[in-house]
Amino acid sequence: MPFTKFTNLDFDQIKTQIKSYLRANSDFKDFDFEGSNFSALIDTLAYNTYITAFNSNMVVNESFLDSATVRENVVSLARNIGYVPRSRSAAKAQISFPYNTTSTASTATLSAGLVCVGTVENTNYLFSIPSDITTTIVNGVANFDNINIFQGTFLRKQFVVDGSLDQRFLLDNSFIDSSTIVVKVKGLSDTGVGREYSQANNILNIDSTSEIYLLQEVKDERYELLFGDGYFGKKLENGAVITVSYIITDGKEGNGPTNFAYSGRVVDDLGNAIIPSSNISITTNSAASNGGDIESIDSIKYFAPRIYASQYRAVTARDYEAIIQSIYPNTESVAVVGGEELDPPEFGQVLISIKPKNGDYVSDFDKQNIQSKLKNYSLSGINQKIIDLKVLYVEIDSAVYYNSSQVSNVNEVKSKVMSVLNTFSTSNINKFGGRFKYSKLGQIIDGSDSSITSNITRVIIRRNMKCLLNQSAQYELCYGNTFKKNAGGFNIKSTGFTLANQTGTLYFTDVPDATGDMGVLSVVKESSESNEFTVIVKSAGTIDYKKGEIIVSTLNITSTVAPNDVIEIQAFPDSNDVIGLKDLYLSFSVSDSTINMVKDTISSGEQISGVGYKTTSSYLNGSLKRGDTSTATATLSTSTTTSTSTSTTTSTSSGTSSSGGGY
Repeated sequence: MPFTKFTNLDFDQIKTQIKSYLRANSDFKDFDFEGSNFSALIDTLAYNTYITAFNSNMVVNESFLDSATVRENVVSLARNIGYVPRSRSAAKAQISFPYNTTSTASTATLSAGLVCVGTVENTNYLFSIPSDITTTIVNGVANFDNINIFQGTFLRKQFVVDGSLDQRFLLDNSFIDSSTIVVKVKGLSDTGVGREYSQANNILNIDSTSEIYLLQEVKDERYELLFGDGYFGKKLENGAVITVSYIITDGKEGNGPTNFAYSGRVVDDLGNAIIPSSNISITTNSAASNGGDIESIDSIKYFAPRIYASQYRAVTARDYEAIIQSIYPNTESVAVVGGEELDPPEFGQVLISIKPKNGDYVSDFDKQNIQSKLKNYSLSGINQKIIDLKVLYVEIDSAVYYNSSQVSNVNEVKSKVMSVLNTFSTSNINKFGGRFKYSKLGQIIDGSDSSITSNITRVIIRRNMKCLLNQSAQYELCYGNTFKKNAGGFNIKSTGFTLANQTGTLYFTDVPDATGDMGVLSVVKESSESNEFTVIVKSAGTIDYKKGEIIVSTLNITSTVAPNDVIEIQAFPDSNDVIGLKDLYLSFSVSDSTINMVKDTISSGEQISGVGYKTTSSYLNGSLKRGDTSTATATLSTSTTTSTSTSTTTSTSSGTSSSGGGY
């Protein structure tokens, strides 16, 4: 019998193998035709073998973290190496409001539970607090300032400890935000609601008196509490009452509310309700954000072994990546650059850049919180610094040829192209260290609709320079990719801006030097003649085409055409394959890309000989302004050339950023 891969067998293969065995045995006859009774027995045996082999294969697969597919099994395997998957995270908002009252009480307590209702897109969401908040009443007003509220419903559950049972402390609800869990244990001699226990992530620095609990995910995305055994953590006494409060949340669906209506309860120090003497007006300090879903199976598989490998210390870049994901669940992607990699080097420094799931930037509050928690993992002598996200945008200018005889509505074909491009960006590119692969892009464009015959696609890279308006500053933009250079210039294009003591809208452009590796950055102004520009500042900076680096000398920029005080500066990559290096977050900007639908007159049969066929250049136009689709070549006039002004205040840069740096 030939060698058989039993793990790949299907029903027909098993049946064939059984017949081959019987055929080799002279004791069995008249089996090799479908109508025989023996054939029915062979089918039964093959079916039973197939089911057994399938189940065995599945059992083996579910025994390993890499191959397991059932969430309960993946969570269990991760638990074996001390990893607790991230729970749902409630959207958080910060509010303030005065509570006017005629009460004679000295203090007012905002009770844990429902506080207000937020509204977004005609949908109401409940917002709660996990613990009581107490403030003083001054002149009939209790000011509740900077209160963090969590989207979701507040719940409580109690357990009575019974040492005679194999007792488990299970929370009945799914969709719990584990960060809102508050555990209080009231012993037989305790008063009030008892002592609050803290959650522990590991058993390091825990002794027999530590009032801690451990948390683990169990079936159906619920959670179980584990308490100490008298050796690692304080042991619970019989009859003790455990009170667990928590918030169940809608996750990322709760993001967005900015307007809130009060629905809370305020009591005095005796627990009596305090009635407000006027309507309560809530001020929103920050909108609800950072809500997220429970950690996915793929994420657990990726981060569990990395957390285990880090052993609760941050040394390597992978350590930081895994740890930051655990302490800041809203993380989408992380880049870590050691100070020794910077130019010039900054030894003992670690630069961390985080792309959150919602938005582009981490708030100052979250930065401080992350840095504070990182101290528990970092080595002495190493300073961590969280820097703002630096984005390297990739855009395309594509001419898509289509067979008009197969198309009733060309806009529908264009919509299909845009759809596959959006999918391509989210699944393959948008991340630190992302790669834009030109060949794959061409394939998905051609494959987006059967009517598309070909495409001519040109690639643009862009960074946004955040300007410090009305002050002299220097800027540095690193693209991490070699620039394509034309000896005639116009390799760099920008959106418009204005300078102090200059009139009109100005633009950046470049002039390569004789070596070809370096160039001069100039500031120019459009003349009255179309595509003619006058040099305003001849030497406004330098360009390193090989490194893909632009340094802007001291300029006093007063305004920008683009919003948010930004100048968009684009270049053309020497390679159509673009890579996001170091702390650059690569983002395929489909919305800023250009898709032009071009009729393929040869494929449609309109022009058999090809006479009059419309061609598209594979090289970009010679216009100067960013966004200008003109094919005319711009020209420079140096009749009013000036030099850059002397600065009085200079903002210098280090590494890949400056105080007026790019993002």
